[in-house]
Amino acid sequence: MQYEVVLPAAGSGKRMGAGQNKLFLKLLEKPILIHTLEVFQQDPFCTGIWLAVKPEERTYIQELLEQFEITKVKGLPAGGAERQHSVHSCMKEMQQVDIVLVHDAARPFITHDIIASLVQSAHESGAAIAGVRAKDTMKKVRNGIIEETVDRDSLWMIQTPQAFQFDLIVEAEDVAEKVGFLGTDEAMLVERLGHAVHIVESSYENVKMTTQDDLIFGEAILRKRALQINE
Repeated sequence: MQYEVVLPAAGSGKRMGAGQNKLFLKLLEKPILIHTLEVFQQDPFCTGIWLAVKPEERTYIQELLEQFEITKVKGLPAGGAERQHSVHSCMKEMQQVDIVLVHDAARPFITHDIIASLVQSAHESGAAIAGVRAKDTMKKVRNGIIEETVDRDSLWMIQTPQAFQFDLIVEAEDVAEKVGFLGTDEAMLVERLGHAVHIVESSYENVKMTTQDDLIFGEAILRKRALQINE
């Protein structure tokens, strides 16, 4: 089933401490952003990519797209102060499609199988997001004191992509904008409408490149996958 994807790419990446947009940092000689874009470029079911960018970085990103032959990008609208604003900026330029994915541009290890499961679930239910089960013991803490141990069987760590039927995410974004609500992810906006959001089990490899340690882990994933291809 076909879909289009929105990639917010206008963040500052302060936790990376790189002094530049972390998406331009390289994993095995290729920018993080390009690794992510290639996943969707190579997926035959992806019919369009929307990148929300900083205006001052647009020219450089266009050069990267040309260099690495990323041809599915349909628009590079200006990103907003918050992720939600960047997504909304892209949505306002999109034409009607069946399914829209929103994905962190700094998560380059998502797989086509997980994407396909998300798209199918969103087609059937309206909204579906990627996540993995919590592995560690989880405790609720207040003022440095443990209040209780939380049942981790009901806890999931949420990732992206997050997949939605077009009309549903447009409505959720519009309602949030009208009332000035700022959510931590797009699923939260849909939840506020009273609409159920389904979860699709993802992979622990689908990490977001946030710190320098993540870069080390990311390169290890790339090397492991390269070995698997060559076996």
